[in-house]
Amino acid sequence: MAQNPSGMDTTGTDTATDATVGAFAAQDPRADLPVAHSQFGLLKQRRFLPFFVVQALGAFNDNVFRQAIIGMLFWLGASSEDKALYASLAPAIFILPYFLFSGLAGQVAEKLEKHRLIRITTAMEIAIMSVAAVGFYLQSLPVLLVALFCTGVQSTLFGPVKYSILPSVLRPEELTGGNGLVEMGTSMSILLGMILGGLLFKLAGDQAPWVSGLAVIALAVAGNLISRMIPRVDAGAPELRVNWNPIPESIHMLKLARKQLAVRNAVLGVSWFWFVGTVLTSQLPAYAELHLGGDATLYIVALALFSIGTGVGSLLCEKLSGRTVEIGLVPLGAFGMSAFILDLYFARTGLAPATGLDLAGFLSADGSLRIVADLVGIGLFAGFFVVPLFALIQSRSPKSELSRVIAGLNIQNSGFIVLAAMSALAAQKLLGWTIPQVFLALAVLNTLVAIWIFTIVPEFLMRFLSWLLVRVLYRLRVRGIEEHVPDEGPALIVCNHVSYMDALILSACIPRPVRFVMYYRIFNIPVMRWIFRTAKAIPIASAKEDPQLLQRAYDEIDAALAEGELVGIFPEGALTRDGTIAPFKAGVERILERARARGQNVPVVPLALRGMWASMWSRRDSRFGRMRVPRRFRAHVETSAAPPVDGATATAAGLEAQVRALRGDAA
Repeated sequence: MAQNPSGMDTTGTDTATDATVGAFAAQDPRADLPVAHSQFGLLKQRRFLPFFVVQALGAFNDNVFRQAIIGMLFWLGASSEDKALYASLAPAIFILPYFLFSGLAGQVAEKLEKHRLIRITTAMEIAIMSVAAVGFYLQSLPVLLVALFCTGVQSTLFGPVKYSILPSVLRPEELTGGNGLVEMGTSMSILLGMILGGLLFKLAGDQAPWVSGLAVIALAVAGNLISRMIPRVDAGAPELRVNWNPIPESIHMLKLARKQLAVRNAVLGVSWFWFVGTVLTSQLPAYAELHLGGDATLYIVALALFSIGTGVGSLLCEKLSGRTVEIGLVPLGAFGMSAFILDLYFARTGLAPATGLDLAGFLSADGSLRIVADLVGIGLFAGFFVVPLFALIQSRSPKSELSRVIAGLNIQNSGFIVLAAMSALAAQKLLGWTIPQVFLALAVLNTLVAIWIFTIVPEFLMRFLSWLLVRVLYRLRVRGIEEHVPDEGPALIVCNHVSYMDALILSACIPRPVRFVMYYRIFNIPVMRWIFRTAKAIPIASAKEDPQLLQRAYDEIDAALAEGELVGIFPEGALTRDGTIAPFKAGVERILERARARGQNVPVVPLALRGMWASMWSRRDSRFGRMRVPRRFRAHVETSAAPPVDGATATAAGLEAQVRALRGDAA
């Protein structure tokens, strides 16, 4: 590969800052946060644990309350008409506030301090559950339905702050793990709440109305007390003027959620997740009875399998993503969901051969373990699908708009939930489909929707291919990147250049998107070109080869830094031919000079790749030698970062010395 004097060879967005390295770090309130080296470490820290417990208790209490109403109707021996009335009214009553009040909720969550709003909503929950307790005591379905509507209002107000608080209390590398914990906590709380709520009237006997009322009040009080332990989290837009007209504001929030292409389609993906989940869970009660031959408890078992799978999948996202917002997991999740839903159809296409089975009887029947694996698998890949989408929405939406983006998401989610319920009902009543046939249609539809989303936003598929390549070919170890790569604002990443895969390796390690500057011949490699272009890599050539391309590259680099993005360069100017680090060229100094000329001092983060010389795609061997397996397959590779260097004092020689020291003898 020909060298170029620019010193930049090979593969994001935040707010620009003109600060020096030290002042830059101080501007971000998250810079002083304690470091959690895994998502479970967050459960030991006050910035996350009280919020996690509050949101889990809220989801738990909601489902205890809703299932207790069903338990009361059975306990009273209510007529089929009353049960049908509740079954029809309850979902609509609970979801109606999302349509009516999400516009207001998004504005309030933006204007008020987030810790304060959580305390307000948990205090509301105490009042609402007090009304619910009266309804249980009077055994009055109308009073309980009023309380259910109010619960929907409270959930509508809590929804935007539930997700918009996370980017304020978590570092970017913690977003995926934090969202995974929240999704796991929510899914398990829903399941446990349904179980407890369904048992209250069975276990408490004549005292059930009192016990149910006291239980929901006690849970609400516990949530409010714990909410007071949440530390201060400032408002996203305290100067915002609240528009009390819900219709135009709801439309405005839907537009905010669609302003950025990647965010818009992440929002669409989350809503589609709710569509798929609603269709599946709404069919499980009848499916468990008709096609699994189960008694009343087998439905809860089926729901538990799905919930456990979702929880495990959510927790695995951090491990699989390498603590970055890895949207490459989204296609994996989408197609995995389709595969397991499709297999669920083939696992039991007809009615169950036996009826009235308990759990032991079901598990001993032929084909039961396959169905168990399918239900867990659907949930597992659903976690892979939804957690990175939430992390992407949080990381790429402006903080002053995030609560309103989440409110717009909730409005759209509500519409998809209603559409899912109506579609499943129409398929069965009008088309005469069986439940397995509904599952088959859902698997096909999920695949088509996923392909459509990934076609219009190729970044999802690009990240999946990059993630797959890196995870299959290498075993990565990361040092210093979380501590030294800035969470926000511009920075220049400089690194030694060993292989054609260097940019993809670094992309997999750095939590934020990076605009890599690449020699144009590498940029134009077939297949890889699509990945690099989608990642907004910047092609460059030497002044002798293409002076116009060189100038365009410098202009694009300068514009990216001005927009607060990360830019990655390989200052050697070419792949190493012998494993040593070549002298860094002056291109890095020219970049920094241009930034200073317009008043921006850009920090420089030295990085070193270790172990890549012995891996595939380096120039250590001939073309055929590079493909030798297993010596060069799954090589141990390490990336190490040093503290940022002030752009005002950084030199090519000084940066070269730091990268050499970082790499050491591990070429």
